[in-house]
Amino acid sequence: MTQPDVSVIIGAYEAMPYLVECLASVEAQTIGPGRLEVIAVDDGSTDGTGECLEEFAARAPMAVTVIRQENSGGPSGPRNVGLGKAAGRYVFFLDADDRLGPEALERMVAMADRNGTDVVLGRVEGVNRTAPKSMWGRTLDRTDVFSSNIKFTLSAQKLFRREFLERHGIRFDESLWTGEDALFTMEAYLRADGVSVIADYTCYYLVGREDGKHVTKTGGYVRRFDSARALMKLIADFLPPGERRDQLMVRPFLVTLLPQFGPKFLKDGEEVRRHKLELAKPLTDGYWTEGVARRLKVEERLRLHLVAEGRADLLVDVLKFLKAKKQAPALLENKGRRLYLVYPHFRDAAAGLPDSLYLAEPREARAFEGYREPAPTFFRRAVRKARRIVRGVRRPGGKRPAAA
Repeated sequence: MTQPDVSVIIGAYEAMPYLVECLASVEAQTIGPGRLEVIAVDDGSTDGTGECLEEFAARAPMAVTVIRQENSGGPSGPRNVGLGKAAGRYVFFLDADDRLGPEALERMVAMADRNGTDVVLGRVEGVNRTAPKSMWGRTLDRTDVFSSNIKFTLSAQKLFRREFLERHGIRFDESLWTGEDALFTMEAYLRADGVSVIADYTCYYLVGREDGKHVTKTGGYVRRFDSARALMKLIADFLPPGERRDQLMVRPFLVTLLPQFGPKFLKDGEEVRRHKLELAKPLTDGYWTEGVARRLKVEERLRLHLVAEGRADLLVDVLKFLKAKKQAPALLENKGRRLYLVYPHFRDAAAGLPDSLYLAEPREARAFEGYREPAPTFFRRAVRKARRIVRGVRRPGGKRPAAA
């Protein structure tokens, strides 16, 4: 039997009726049934999911393997089981309530083959839910996690070269109840010999369930800290302290940790607030740096600084300000080249917070009238050097240029 180009791995739990459209999108793939196989794992469903998969296997034109097992409690187990059975050159992880664009697999396999890349991202579109956007600016034949915004899409719904995953032993962490796909995908990004991005065709439709049962929404706050801790440790294990580590640490701080100190923090009781700060402390102690801070917006940086300092009282003041949807006043200094956003406790002697927390980086400051972006560092150095030369020429006793 000829090796399939791609193995589509579907982990399914209580997926009806969304599974019907999911499977129809696989059957409609233009890559053709001879070039793909489906490995579907029913994770102990009771709503007819397993029966639907078996009916599909009986009539589908491509090879379909259905595995039925006791519920594992999360998506990692079924995905690992499917990966262990896969035979394709590539694997694609498809969630049972989502669907593929008709040309998705054909385009993604062609992209990987053409460029020799180990991971391919296809444009994602949300259906009744939000989807990541910042990485779809343009199609990239070959990039990496440092040269693009792909760190902000760490879901597993991507094409991976199977030999690459096997060679490095990359698997989903079954001890995590949320964020397991972020760990898997970040490791793949860091180890990959190139990543491709398809931005001009929607390969994947992320479907919002009417019952609201998305895995990413389940689990208590402690599990979110577990996820952040695991991802931060992975990044730190791969990268020494410095710019590259800081660049990737933005993701777990911004996407996983910061939401725990957003509007929901105002509703938390004192015990939960104290517990959250305790859980955050080893993370901020280990990985919160000036390099991470300057990559964030002012209010994000301010909140995380207060978390790092354990200043729950000041954090609550900032959160109340944000909840009121007020625009922080802009304070321009240094002839408009320095712009501060005046959130609570700015230059409050009792709070003792440094001005640098409130200083907007150019990408945020450009939105405010009167801001003058400082010249690039190399340009400023050149100007200073020219001025020193001119002063030297004009100084009494200084040498003047020879007459022509």
